[in-house]
Amino acid sequence: MNTLIPNVSLLVFLGITVVLFGWAAFMTGQALASTWRPFWQVLPYGMLLGLGDRLLTFFLFQGTLISLPAYIFDSALLTGVACLSYRLTLVYNMVTQYPWLYERATLFSWRIKGGVSKQA
Repeated sequence: MNTLIPNVSLLVFLGITVVLFGWAAFMTGQALASTWRPFWQVLPYGMLLGLGDRLLTFFLFQGTLISLPAYIFDSALLTGVACLSYRLTLVYNMVTQYPWLYERATLFSWRIKGGVSKQA
């Protein structure tokens, strides 16, 4: 963990990256899915959240600002949280807005209800 997040304690990493920016990433994924934005837009927002995380860690806790491995790690973690949130919200929207057409298959997917035929 020290090589990926240099000069920062585990408590700071958990508090800033996981809790604070993780919540922001979760809300970002929900906002993108709720407004029916395409999935690829999660990536640039995740990269911006990673940049914000690096800046806040640097300014408040004297972490290393320019560290490519730390930035990649933070951005990947936050993008993953945003992707998870996006998918959960999209599935929820599909099964609640179109209950006559779709039903939840798993936590991350939906399917067409049995009585509805597919139109070509």
